[in-house]
Amino acid sequence: MIASSIFIGCAGWSLPREYWPDFPEQGTHLQRYAALLNGVEINSSFYRPHKLQAYARWAESVADGFRFCVKMPKSISHERCLRDCESELDAFLKQCSGLGDHLGCLLLQLPPSLTFDEAVAEAFFIGLRQRYSGAVVLEPRHASWAAAELLLMAYRIAQAVVDPSRISTDAAPCGWPGVRYWRLHGSPRIYHSPYDSAYLETLAGDLQVAAVDGIDTWCIFDNTASGAALGNALELRRILAQG
Repeated sequence: MIASSIFIGCAGWSLPREYWPDFPEQGTHLQRYAALLNGVEINSSFYRPHKLQAYARWAESVADGFRFCVKMPKSISHERCLRDCESELDAFLKQCSGLGDHLGCLLLQLPPSLTFDEAVAEAFFIGLRQRYSGAVVLEPRHASWAAAELLLMAYRIAQAVVDPSRISTDAAPCGWPGVRYWRLHGSPRIYHSPYDSAYLETLAGDLQVAAVDGIDTWCIFDNTASGAALGNALELRRILAQG
């Protein structure tokens, strides 16, 4: 049995044709996807805004236990680099509030060039926490963010576990322990390579340990370029269901 606090899914709800037999024939892609998986990461919000009504429509398409993670816009993370982005943050939070209780967490992925500046990071986290009290996951990609641990704890920001690992602190959970988030891009060929069964068996054990005491624990497969993500998510779900 899979713990209700473990959310398994992909970066997006695309259904490659080879997996169609596993899913219901009827419904939108999201409805069919949500029949077997209970979590998804919305990546498109990084590139362009979605209307509140679109988020609300997606929320209406899924069951009560399904959760969305929404990626923050690149205008915040990559263009303004966390500086002076209050208006962008307000607009984004208003849009994704359409998900209601189905909003599981927000993902903030930083560019590899963005170094840790404590004053800038803290000012952004203060502004974020003034507006949003839910779960937030950070994926930093510059080694200097290893110095951010105390700040992440103070503002209840989890740091994602990332594969392939890019910095010294992203191979295991760190930051605020109130949520755990695995973000798996495919290895050795990023965005393409599938994970083998041995890797997924070990991963399943790590997720079960992380989910002790009901901590929300996410595993999102981002190896979507070749369609491997959906197969890995389904296999991981089967492994967890078998105990």
